[in-house]
Formats: sequence, C-alpha cells, structure tokens
Amino acid sequence: MNQRRDAVLREMGLAPLWRLRGTSQALQGDAPEAVPEEPAAVAPSAREAGIVSARERQASHRPQPVPAPPPARIAVAPAADSSDERAGRIETLDWEALEADIRACTACRLCERRRQAVPGVGDRQADWMFVGEGPGAEEDQRGEPFVGVAGKLLDAMLAAIGLNRGEGVYIANAVKCRPPHNRTPGNDEIEACAPYLARQIALVQPRLLVALGRPAARALLGVDVAIGAARGQAFRYRGTPVVVTYHPAYLLRNQRDKAKVWEDLCFARELMEKTTTG
Repeated sequence: MNQRRDAVLREMGLAPLWRLRGTSQALQGDAPEAVPEEPAAVAPSAREAGIVSARERQASHRPQPVPAPPPARIAVAPAADSSDERAGRIETLDWEALEADIRACTACRLCERRRQAVPGVGDRQADWMFVGEGPGAEEDQRGEPFVGVAGKLLDAMLAAIGLNRGEGVYIANAVKCRPPHNRTPGNDEIEACAPYLARQIALVQPRLLVALGRPAARALLGVDVAIGAARGQAFRYRGTPVVVTYHPAYLLRNQRDKAKVWEDLCFARELMEKTTTG
C-alpha cells in the first residue's frame, strides 16, 4: 500500500518522502529520527526518451516553406532615339532612305490607323514647294498627296499661275499619315513629322514655300498663325521665303475666299520673280 502511495506521490512531484528509520526504536518509544530518503530517479519524459507523438511525426513530414528566389533581372530594351538624335539621323538621309523611313515611322499615334504613309510627290529639284496639312482618305489609300477633290482644286490653282504638278513643283504635307476622320493634326504630331519635312526642304532646296492652311504654316514657322492675318506677307523658313494662304479643302467649303487665294498666289508669283531677278 505504501509503495503504491509513494509511486503516486512521485508522479505528482511530491518526492522525496520521509519515513521512520528503524522499527525497533519506534517500539521502544524513542523519538523517531527523520532521515531524508534519496530522491527517486525521475523517469525521462517522452521527448527525452525519444518517443515522438503521431502529431509531431506528421508535422516533421510537412513540406517546409522554400525561400523565394531573388527577383530575376529584367532585360531593359534599348531606349528609342531622343528627338535630337532622331532629327540628326534624318538629316543624313537621301531621298530613298527618307521615304522608306517615313513609311516605317511610328513616332506618333497617327501611325496606328494609317493604311500607308504619304511622303510627297513632284519635282525633287523644284523652285516651288507647296506644303499642305495631311493626307485624306484617298491619299491614305493611294499614297500620294492631294489626289482627291482638294487635289484637283490645287491643280487648278497651280495652272492659274502657269505651274503644273510635277514640273518645277514639289508637294508635301505637314504630317505624313492621315489623322483619323480628317481631323486637324495636333501640334505634337506636326512636331513629330517636322524632321521629315525639314529634310524634304533641304533636299529640294526650293526658292519659295507656300503654306496651305494653318497646320502647314505652323510646321514652317513654328508658331500658330491666323491665315487671315498672315496673308500678303513674306515669312522666312531658314532663309527661304514663305507665303501663307488657305488650304484647298477650306475653299471647297468657303468658295467666296477663292479670290483671296488668287491674290495670295499672285503675290507668291511676284515674290518668286523678285528672287529670280535678285
């Protein structure tokens, strides 16, 4: 009975136990001498004995989280040419390379919906250079400027002052791709095409430039101008005289202003004669 009690007490952590030493002394009535019992050896815990529960075994077999790999190095594409680098490159192109570059251009959003770019047409050593706004639907389809109704009116304007398309005349546009729905080109679009127009002028070396409409005037003069206020004046583009007048498409909607364009063309012809004799 005592052994069982001692075992229970040891399990409860209440050892060491005290017991009487010598039963004969207790019978003789002597006071008992308390002697401490050696503490019983404590059984090792289950973990110390190497016994692992089923839960712990299961946890030990769980896949351990794998450290995330370092972020991969992302290859960065070479930056596109800056505007200055692009302009400098275009300045070196001959006619064939220039027109190929124009047809492959993606410098502004107009490239997204074009059928084809429209570089220009005419005599590449012309004295007269006419600059329009941008291609229309028919120009976008055929790849040549001023081939629609407005183009026919321009041909009539040229004939009125003794000129023919392709003979001493070169025709280009401020932008080389059609603006959607024939809207007016934005200033950023005009600036994106400016190196192309500048190179065309440098290759043609005309003696007179005629700006047809406000976008063309901006492309040549670098500022917005009102056509009504700019008429009858000689401006300059890098030393070359510039005359500003209305666009043929405008005249189709405002025929009363055809007389004003006739006056502008006469002024341009007089200016050309002065540059010839000078």
